[in-house]
Amino acid sequence: MADQTTDSRSRTSKTNAAASDSQPVSDTTSQAGNAAHALDRQLEAVFMVADEPQGLVHLATAVGHSIDAVAASVARLVADFDGESGSDGTKTVRRGFELREVAGGWRIYVRATHDELVTDFVQTQNPSRLSQAALETLAVIAYKQPISRGQVASIRAVNVDSVVRTLLGRGLVTEAFTDSETGAINYATTDLLLTQLGINSLDELPHLSPLLDGGTDGFEDLL
Repeated sequence: MADQTTDSRSRTSKTNAAASDSQPVSDTTSQAGNAAHALDRQLEAVFMVADEPQGLVHLATAVGHSIDAVAASVARLVADFDGESGSDGTKTVRRGFELREVAGGWRIYVRATHDELVTDFVQTQNPSRLSQAALETLAVIAYKQPISRGQVASIRAVNVDSVVRTLLGRGLVTEAFTDSETGAINYATTDLLLTQLGINSLDELPHLSPLLDGGTDGFEDLL
């Protein structure tokens, strides 16, 4: 009887120990899943405001995770947006936008199947006037194109991220090419701008030199 009691206690002890050992594994898996989900949402937020393709190193620095973790998260987001699977493995709805790799980085773009719809919306359904900041930025691009966003910001001495997004959305400027060395996107104006200005080519833009001073203001006092 004593031996049976001892065996029973021994089996109970082993069962409890096994259950205790398995619990941390389950908790660890759950925590890893939550961490991956949080990283996916962080990168998603970054992509929503990014004007240029973001490299894995830059993204890893921004969110404070390893490059491998960021690469895995980007792959999950691509599958999620494409309707293949969500971060939890379930099938999702194909989005109207996609996460596309361009010039060694990643950026959210409207899907090609919706280009015509979006163009029509921007050009005909959203006719609000451009702000002064947008007009100034558009003028810089028109006269200095092709030009990068950083160069525009340097000329205007202000951040132009949101303004360039507005001009892109209105179809007034376009991404001309990506610099192979810096990865910076260079912008140029579109035919829509010519139509809006009522001119046939950029050569018909007014010359700036007659509108500028001689650059001598303030020097007279030094002579």
